[in-house]
Amino acid sequence: MTEVLPHLPPPFEIRGRALPHPRLRGRFTRADLGRGPYWVSQGNKWCDLCKIFISNNPFSIRTHELGKRHKDNVTQRLSTMQKDGAAKEKEQQQAAKALQLIEAKAKKSYQKDLENNQRNTDGDSSAAPGEGWVFDSTSGYYYDQATGLYYDSNSGFYYSDGLGKWVTQEEAYKWAETSRTNLAQSSTSQPKTPSGGGPVAGIKGGPTPGVVVKKPLNPMRAVKGAPSALAANKRKREDTKKPKVVSKEEEAALRAREAARKRVEDREKPLMGLYKTY
Repeated sequence: MTEVLPHLPPPFEIRGRALPHPRLRGRFTRADLGRGPYWVSQGNKWCDLCKIFISNNPFSIRTHELGKRHKDNVTQRLSTMQKDGAAKEKEQQQAAKALQLIEAKAKKSYQKDLENNQRNTDGDSSAAPGEGWVFDSTSGYYYDQATGLYYDSNSGFYYSDGLGKWVTQEEAYKWAETSRTNLAQSSTSQPKTPSGGGPVAGIKGGPTPGVVVKKPLNPMRAVKGAPSALAANKRKREDTKKPKVVSKEEEAALRAREAARKRVEDREKPLMGLYKTY
């Protein structure tokens, strides 16, 4: 580091490099001069509003701040900040109001559910839409066995498996009437079986009256009895078949083949592990 004595003037500055005083140059080497600290004496200042660099001195800074461009940018920034703050505050107020409404609806629904549960437990049928409706504890709705409809006392809607959705009272009863009519028409269109013992004429698509004799597909296999003459003659021919006459050459060949087979069996017996060899 450069050594600066207190009774001497400050060191010179050449391109941001601190040099020792001329009187002390003989006491320092060139390597000491190369290790001097670097610093920027006149750095620029960045204006974040105007997005430009200005000279870093009080006069330049003051002049820039008093300029019209900088003032307009400051005014615009303040206006933007005020708008953002007002929008954020309004959003927070709306969120708080929505939460209050949700809490109020939840409390109201909870109280209504408690009242309905207590009324159903006590057996109160005032919530039923009419006579014939019975409260079903399994589903939590009123059920009418005549129409097959379910009724929700909270919403006032009706449900059925045939509809597959919740509908109003008018649509539900209209569907029940239509289904009842279709069921009656289908029951009347079916033919009735005769109650008396008289003959039935004109039965289409069914078997003819009388005793039904089932005929097997292959009568020869199912019937047990005397076989036909063809089968008897065939069996006789097979039984009376004469043995084939074997010549001497064929007999010798058969004997040689049998002897060879025995020799092969005797040779392969030890290899098969059937007999113990010593």
